[in-house]
Amino acid sequence: MSTSIVHLTDRLPVVTGDEMVAALVPPPQFEAATFDSYRPDPEYPSQLSTKETLIAFSSPSGPAPKARLFHRAKKQAELKPGVYLDGGFGVGKTHLLAAVYHATPARRKYFGSFIEYTALVGALGYQKTVELFRGSQLLCIDEFELDDPGDTMVMTRMLGELVSGGTKLAATSNTPPNALGEGRFAAQDFMREIQAMSDRFQTIRIDGTDYRQRAVDGVAPALTADAYERELADAAGAQAVSDDVFGELIAHLARVHPSRYLRLITDVGLIGLRDVTQLDDQSAALRFVAFVDRAYDAQLPIRATGHSLSDVFSAEMLAGGYRKKYLRAVSRLIALTTS
Repeated sequence: MSTSIVHLTDRLPVVTGDEMVAALVPPPQFEAATFDSYRPDPEYPSQLSTKETLIAFSSPSGPAPKARLFHRAKKQAELKPGVYLDGGFGVGKTHLLAAVYHATPARRKYFGSFIEYTALVGALGYQKTVELFRGSQLLCIDEFELDDPGDTMVMTRMLGELVSGGTKLAATSNTPPNALGEGRFAAQDFMREIQAMSDRFQTIRIDGTDYRQRAVDGVAPALTADAYERELADAAGAQAVSDDVFGELIAHLARVHPSRYLRLITDVGLIGLRDVTQLDDQSAALRFVAFVDRAYDAQLPIRATGHSLSDVFSAEMLAGGYRKKYLRAVSRLIALTTS
């Protein structure tokens, strides 16, 4: 077997707090994203209007948290310290969020996924994390999700402290902020916290279709064993590729914090998965979603045998509270298996 073949299940990455902070920048796919490179779909005018709103938000004279102290007569939406991009998957929300990051003239600004911020709190502690971000001009939060009440409380409290210090916020999600947590936990028990978080954002709805599926047939191909071996052998000639049994990788993901999944695939040019089976465990499925997100950020092709990855989540899961997460993952899996 080629020495360029690695097994992700052999890797147990360790990431320090400093390394986690250093990684709070747009992923490679969006390191050059700008408003000019965003192409609004003319069929959906909200995409162009959102782009124009965000250009204004990113300018030095854009909305600031302390404005409400001096301009109480302005409309509430204009006084919000943050913008919240709500829309389906594949409409360019992360591209626009990265464009906000790049266009905002700030000395201290950060860009990370929701899970990266909560992982940082876990690694450094709440107070140290607040102190780290205190005084920053901009915090960008991609894929804002509140999957448990603990995250709700932590993020609400932290964002409140940062906003009071002058930090602007920009976030994306597939769920409007006043609906975060629906179908996942007893959201009514945390309505005050969820509402407080919602009040800090001007919600901007982006309509559109998933750009990733405009040029594909909507199915993640499952390769034969021979075709799989050929694909990995060809790729391994130029770069390291991973080769793992799907079930073993899913079990391994439970032993690695999701904030470290990117380290699992460091220096890998292609991901190989053998004997894919449909997932029926919610926790395992959500970990796989987080893994797919990191693979997509790194734009790593995936090759697989067994069950089609576009059908990896059960019908029961797709009907539940995490439906949008699973559909986004399927969209990304189709893109990565056909690239």
